[in-house]
Amino acid sequence: MTDILQPTTDTGLSQTPLAGKRALITGGASGIGAAVARTLASRGAHVVIADMDQDGAAELAGELNGSSWAVNLLDPDAVTDRALASAMDGVDILVNNAGIQKISPIESFDPADFRRILTLMLEVPFLLVRAALPGMYASGFGRIINVSSVHGLRASPFKSAYVTAKHGLEGLSKVTALEGGEHGVTSNCVNPGYVRTPLVEKQIADQAAVHGIPEADVLSKIMLTESAIKRLVEPHEVASLVAWLASPDAAMVTGASYTMDGGWSAR
Repeated sequence: MTDILQPTTDTGLSQTPLAGKRALITGGASGIGAAVARTLASRGAHVVIADMDQDGAAELAGELNGSSWAVNLLDPDAVTDRALASAMDGVDILVNNAGIQKISPIESFDPADFRRILTLMLEVPFLLVRAALPGMYASGFGRIINVSSVHGLRASPFKSAYVTAKHGLEGLSKVTALEGGEHGVTSNCVNPGYVRTPLVEKQIADQAAVHGIPEADVLSKIMLTESAIKRLVEPHEVASLVAWLASPDAAMVTGASYTMDGGWSAR
């Protein structure tokens, strides 16, 4: 009999826990989405890169031996029942990541921009989840992972549409968790603070203008002022949390919101 105290190199943990799974990541060609795609692929998943950047999506899909879906999710023709049923066919893991930003006081916030942000960041995730669930229910397995934000839990001035969309996404995620639990489907949010992505970098000039400060002061005086850890979150850090939520190890985790905000929400 083997001595139970004898050291062993066999951890019993698969290095490819997502082998045989198909993962679709919206906004997957850059930033957090690209990091998530790389991490899920490294764990064995076949990744589908969904992005309006056709070349970027195809290039990353080629690198990862995955697939690409060149799509503008704000185009009504792209999110019909028929189109989404085809796109979601066989998807085991859905990562709702695509997002945009607009910074403006409420009184001057363009209603068209408000609607566009809510469409992309709340209505589209609903439509994708709606299309993905029948197949997930049939297979008895599914992972819905919503890339939310600390702004899904906290508010900041001049981001009325973004904060509204993220708060709504939190609610959608929880309802999905309650409905999907008996079918083997989990639904969770990841809530990073400011992540080092093109979306955040583009905000610096807008933040400087609306707050009336130099661009050089935006990080210290606006973006990181609430964080105990004074740096941006790296995309690969967010991707590691997404990958864990997608794994068999997280089968009992659902309806949760995981902050990765350097202590912002501890206040």
